[in-house]
Amino acid sequence: MRRVYWRSRLKRTAFFGASLTLFLSSISSSSAIDLNLVALSNGKAMLIVDDKPPKMFAVGSQITPEIKLIGVNQNSAHVEINGKRQTLFLGHAVLQNNASKNASVTLQASENGHFFAEAKINGGSNLKVLVDTGASYLSMSAADAKRLGIDYKKGVPSRSSTANGIVPTYLVRLDSVKIGDIELFQVDASIHENEMGICLLGMSFLKRLSMTREGQQMVLTKKL
Repeated sequence: MRRVYWRSRLKRTAFFGASLTLFLSSISSSSAIDLNLVALSNGKAMLIVDDKPPKMFAVGSQITPEIKLIGVNQNSAHVEINGKRQTLFLGHAVLQNNASKNASVTLQASENGHFFAEAKINGGSNLKVLVDTGASYLSMSAADAKRLGIDYKKGVPSRSSTANGIVPTYLVRLDSVKIGDIELFQVDASIHENEMGICLLGMSFLKRLSMTREGQQMVLTKKL
C-alpha cells in the first residue's frame, strides 16, 4: 500500500467548488493527485482528478486505487484515502498541481514588449489573449463568449473596474483552456458586457503556472 500524505492549501472563493491536494508516495516512485469537488447532486459528487475533465461519482465509487467516495451531504463529500477518512467542502479551492505533467510553453514578446498567445477554449475555437498578471480572471467580451458558445448569463453577475470605469460582468467557469501543450480544466473567467480591445489571460489561469522571463521570451510551465 502506498503511503498517502495530504495537504490542503485553502482559500475562500465566492462561487466555486472545493479541492484537496493529495501527495502519494511509494518506495519506488512519487506522484501528486489533485482531487477537486465542483458539484453535488442527488447523492453523487462531481470531481476533477488531476487535470482530467469533471466526472460524476456515486457513493461507493473507487475514484483511484487509493481513494474511494464514501459519502456526500448538502455541501461536502467524504473520501477514504488508504482507509483514512477526509472531507472535501464546497466553497474552498486550492491551486492545482500535477507532478506527472509539467508541460511548458515559450512566448515571444511583441514589438511593444507584450506577450500574446492563442488559447483554445472548451476544446473549440481559439482566442487571442494577452498575458496580464494584473487581471484576476481570464477575461473576454460577451461577443467572444457568444462566438465560443459560452452561455455566460448563467454565470454569477458581477462588476469589474476597468480603464473605462465600472462595467457589468458575469463570472463563469470554463471547462478547459489550452495554450500549446498546457491544458487546464475548470478555469474561472470574467465575461464583460462591453467590448474589449483584447482578451486577457489573467491569474485564474496564470496562478497555476510558473512564469519565467528570459530576455524577449516568457516561459510558462505547469506547476509541480
